[in-house]
Amino acid sequence: MMNKASARQGLDGWLSGFTMRVSLFYGAVFLLIGFHLPYFPVWLEWRGLSPGEIGIVLAAPMVVRVVSTPVISFAADRMGDRRLAIILLSWGTLVGYLLFTAAHGFLAVLAVAVLAAIAWTSIMPVTEAVAMDGVRREGHDYGRMRLWGSLTFIAASFGGGLALQWWGAPSMLWLMITATVCILASAYVLPRPQGRGRLRKATAFPPLRVQTALALVRSPLFLLFLLAAGLVQGSHGIYYAFGTINWQAQGISATVIGALWTTGVVAEVLLFMVSGRAVRRFSAVNLICLAALAAVVRWAITAFSPPLWLLFIVQALHGLTFGAAHLGAVHFITDATPPEAAGTAQGVYASLAIGIAMGAALLASGPLYAAFGASAYLVMSGVGGVALIAALVLARLWHGEKLVTSE
Repeated sequence: MMNKASARQGLDGWLSGFTMRVSLFYGAVFLLIGFHLPYFPVWLEWRGLSPGEIGIVLAAPMVVRVVSTPVISFAADRMGDRRLAIILLSWGTLVGYLLFTAAHGFLAVLAVAVLAAIAWTSIMPVTEAVAMDGVRREGHDYGRMRLWGSLTFIAASFGGGLALQWWGAPSMLWLMITATVCILASAYVLPRPQGRGRLRKATAFPPLRVQTALALVRSPLFLLFLLAAGLVQGSHGIYYAFGTINWQAQGISATVIGALWTTGVVAEVLLFMVSGRAVRRFSAVNLICLAALAAVVRWAITAFSPPLWLLFIVQALHGLTFGAAHLGAVHFITDATPPEAAGTAQGVYASLAIGIAMGAALLASGPLYAAFGASAYLVMSGVGGVALIAALVLARLWHGEKLVTSE
């Protein structure tokens, strides 16, 4: 009886606690990402956009976030209420995706993509700051929260493949709109800064000083981190923009394409399940090094259109090219920056690293894919090689110290 009571108390605690609330929001966010990444390009193609125009539309949010995300993340840190910032951003994301229903033609679609990106691209950095503050203060396991996002990505990418097969490309936008509604609903469940007890300790933090933020973005080691982590993420450019379209051109069915996307994220989930041990064993920077090496291998093999059995194996490297890079990045930021600067650091990483690197990769993906088809992945392999060099230099120079202080 005591064991059952203890188990029930543990379940009740989880259902009302920090981990469940943040996990739920991650799940909603990645429901949208799971529909958007594989199938938004398909919807754009159905809307009549050329490969070059698709690349521009996909790159536009990355360009926008270079300016908008650091500003919004800094504002959330200054407010001291990241939950409110996330709620407002969630409303903006819903409105943005609804506007796509009325957008026809390249310029109209591009304009809506820019407007939606102002809100959408800033949600994750602020959310990461909330999650990692719980890791820092209360010892929550980041990977165990984040893996719920990966699980919903699996459901969305696989389910989106079925929807594409049954209802065609037009259904993709409505799936994404449904996901934005889920994001908005779960944003209201996030922990409140003015909560009591454990939730208050896990979410309250002092306002960020402008001097601290400026010192962070001027730090040479932080800039080196941005280069390494950003290039690893940017190496996914061809994959995110034309992965599904390329597989369709190879005659792979929509259902199998969904399974290919799912395979990558399953590997990511497995890594997140052991994230605490992985970070302790390899360190944050070494995880980025491992991710860069995997990117070199993954994209080089993909460029040669391997047989389906090998393609599934290569897709499993997503657990490293994305998962290890992401774990390394968020833990580096936690270890190297003061708590009140976490949101800003995440925002700078999302804008300058992911925004510029991924934006450039997506912008180049249209001409590259149009000219070379699957062979364009070789360029992404080269990007991974540059990331590996930067990560190795960072591993040599950084020894776990704070890059800036709040004093």
